[in-house]
Amino acid sequence: MNIARPLLAASSLLAAMAPARAVEAPLPLWEAGVFGGTAVTPAYPGASERSTRSLALPYLIYRGKVLRADRSGVGARLLDTERFDFDIGFALSLPARSSDVPARRGMPDLGTLVEFGPRLKIKLAEPTQHSRLGLELPLRAVIEARGGLRRQGTTFEPRLVYGLQGGQQAWHVDASLGAVLGNAAINDYLYGVSPAFATGQRPAYAAKSGLMLTRLGLGGSYRLQRDWRAFAFVRYDTYTGAANRASPLLRQNSGTSAGIGLMWTWQRSSSLARGPDD
Repeated sequence: MNIARPLLAASSLLAAMAPARAVEAPLPLWEAGVFGGTAVTPAYPGASERSTRSLALPYLIYRGKVLRADRSGVGARLLDTERFDFDIGFALSLPARSSDVPARRGMPDLGTLVEFGPRLKIKLAEPTQHSRLGLELPLRAVIEARGGLRRQGTTFEPRLVYGLQGGQQAWHVDASLGAVLGNAAINDYLYGVSPAFATGQRPAYAAKSGLMLTRLGLGGSYRLQRDWRAFAFVRYDTYTGAANRASPLLRQNSGTSAGIGLMWTWQRSSSLARGPDD
């Protein structure tokens, strides 16, 4: 997911697993296999503590004309032209325990978050045959799945993405610059402190809508063999100018995340997708 990616290795690894493709290329309609890796991230955006997560999971990529399951999540592509791509997508983030974070100790845990909503992608330029500059504009609702489903707010994450790939798709690199903005509900979920959980070191705080963080990212993958691909990412977040910089739960001015992993393709279809995987 987008706002909670600093919380979770899983989403970070998926985001780095297959950077945006710069040119048209014939790809299988579906692929199935296993990916695994390790990532180190802040426990939550602005936390002093860091979390290390390792996981190995099966994956399925499906590149249908409308229904798709790929690096962006599971969703429906509603518009696909030379310059514009509009879809509705889904993403998932794992929980974070407040007992592991002194600043949140005694407060409710941050639960599993499901994010979904529309996203507009605009191709701004294609400097070379193997590179592309684009603008992504995702607007997503955030739902917490913990003892039922609860709406926890809305996020907007505009970002510029520059993608570059090698010949025969041997490697891919993505560089991105963006910001994450949240409404009052999601900011209060992460940074608010109700009077019931206030202490002498953690005063009550009501969060407001606005900027959550500004993000600079770099991710890439390299094909080791036909069925094996290595991937890695590094990301820098700054909370300078954040709307809730005064929250007692926002403890850092910046945070970094990094991860590495491997992806193994077990099976792929003989039929090809109708369009590029972008």
